[in-house]
Amino acid sequence: MKIVVLDGYCLNPGDLSWDVLRDVAPLEVYDRTPEDEVVARAAGAEMLLVNKVRISAATIEQLPTLKYIGVLATGYDIVDVAAARTRGVVVCNIPTYGTASVAQFAFALLLELCHRVGEHSQAVRQGEWSRSADWCFWNHPLIELAGKTMGIVGLGRIGRQTAAIANAFGMRVVAHDSVQTGAPGYPGFAWLPVDRLLAESDVVSLHCPLTPGNRGMIDRERLDSMKATAFLLNTSRGPLVVDQDLASALDAGVIAGAGLDVLSVEPPLAGNPLLAARNCIVTPHIAWATREARKRLLGIAADNVREFLAGRPQNVV
Repeated sequence: MKIVVLDGYCLNPGDLSWDVLRDVAPLEVYDRTPEDEVVARAAGAEMLLVNKVRISAATIEQLPTLKYIGVLATGYDIVDVAAARTRGVVVCNIPTYGTASVAQFAFALLLELCHRVGEHSQAVRQGEWSRSADWCFWNHPLIELAGKTMGIVGLGRIGRQTAAIANAFGMRVVAHDSVQTGAPGYPGFAWLPVDRLLAESDVVSLHCPLTPGNRGMIDRERLDSMKATAFLLNTSRGPLVVDQDLASALDAGVIAGAGLDVLSVEPPLAGNPLLAARNCIVTPHIAWATREARKRLLGIAADNVREFLAGRPQNVV
């Protein structure tokens, strides 16, 4: 069986080896694939591996040899899973590769909001400390996390890892999830409805998949319910947040700041209001991209293919 990777560059820009997949089946790798070339490049392949290339029902219909779609990520909203199921095409994802990296990055965003390490370092390099009349200075308020409340929306693997870090920082953890099982034993932990979580939390961190039911869940009304001192973090999916509503809330001081690794459209359009919003840190969807996490992802992708070929598909969505 032939494997075609349609957008392999972000996963492996050259610091990993594709041999882990070549050892399983004949492999053809494209760094990037425009939408109008998907069918031509995938023609004749039994197995497709994709990260952000959309595989629609129309695409699946035009690929009669297709038997397997491997999503090189945790989120699988790029694939029309219902159409794949109708055609008997197995769809698998990689659910566990980036747990530690994404949770770590969520706190990197939060700590930057609390301390502005990069900005203060740049200020020192520009001579502000040398010119200071005092032995120290700061350009932004410095914030201690101990004793504050971290609200986590989506207490899956990444959400739980983020909760563990928050607990280690001395924060109270509260969470919302549609499946409330295995409550962590942290002091003061509670399951809360989304609206109450938003109202009570000093930091809100989103860790849920994108679904039709939660698209745009962080909108003007919900932002208005948050504390004026609160921070919002999003390392999951951009469309969970209404960009203009968040930008307006930041500019008006409705909430204190945001740390975003994802946006509703990626790469962002030049006019995205969050790129100019007050106290908003935006990074280019890199929370998942440590070399350790990408190597783990590639290994699991190969394991998924092996298990599929052995008649024991795993990580089926």
